[in-house]
Amino acid sequence: MSYHPFVIFASLLLFLSLFGVPETSESQESPRLTVAYSSRSIAPIDYFLAEHFGYFKAENLDVRLVQIRASVAIAATLAGDVDVLGSITSAISAIQKGAPIKVLAVTLYRPLFWLVARPEFKNTSELKGRVLGVVSIGGAQHTALRHMLRKGGVDPDTEVTTILAGDVPTQLQALASNSIQAAALSPPTVIVARDRFKMNILSSVMEDYPTIQNGVAVPERALVERRRSIQAILRARARASRLFHENPQAPIEVISRILHVDQQTARETYLLSKKAFTQNGIVSEKEALDYLKSDAERLKLKEPVPISQAFDFSLQREVNQEIGIKAR
Repeated sequence: MSYHPFVIFASLLLFLSLFGVPETSESQESPRLTVAYSSRSIAPIDYFLAEHFGYFKAENLDVRLVQIRASVAIAATLAGDVDVLGSITSAISAIQKGAPIKVLAVTLYRPLFWLVARPEFKNTSELKGRVLGVVSIGGAQHTALRHMLRKGGVDPDTEVTTILAGDVPTQLQALASNSIQAAALSPPTVIVARDRFKMNILSSVMEDYPTIQNGVAVPERALVERRRSIQAILRARARASRLFHENPQAPIEVISRILHVDQQTARETYLLSKKAFTQNGIVSEKEALDYLKSDAERLKLKEPVPISQAFDFSLQREVNQEIGIKAR
């Protein structure tokens, strides 16, 4: 897969200006890792928990969580400025086009998106001719939006205009100002939209189809050059995931603090979202293949890449055995 030189150059300048020159080298592995996630929502909760409860520090890792649009994050990963992709939907599409990236763990495997519209729109069909917002074209949110529009009798290609409108909280602001009329929002923002802004929830996709949205993806070279650090971040993330499933108050507190919502909204966010997250960071071979097929169809590819080209759960399985997480 090729990327425009300007995208790579711009991402390199961004990271150098924000963080300075990376301290890693091929000859000596460093515990410093930059992890990219795409949106302020519950989706990267495992990383938020691992940071808040010190799981990264316990692994002697210096982890920087950075919010970056998925397409830019992929270019930055291939350029060496990002070490780990937390938002993996776009990463899988990049893999199918030839990018040397591997998905090592999957944490979110159900789509957490609801179609939210301004108060004057009561059903999906009324969105014809309107402007809708997404984080990135071709990402998990965009895919969910297109599905919900079709389900409601609206052609996403010809009957609406879709624009890049920032991350999910920014899209809520755009809804409030009427610069967009609808968006596919995830918790807790969908709850805030309903309760504080009186927006209408028109549809959901959580039960409609499986997806592979968040987890751990790394450039293939990292599996050789930084294997110990990658295994350490898998271990920290797995411990955070176990905390998420076994101690509800922990994620509720972190959701409230990091995403700036009250305890009641944080609790509803957790209860609404919990079943969308894997417990062991692994999806079945059938789930992986089905997702690759649907992604290849969306990308208009003749066939999907082999599962082994996109996924490698061997390190995650080692970590699960080490810390006592059972296979589902």
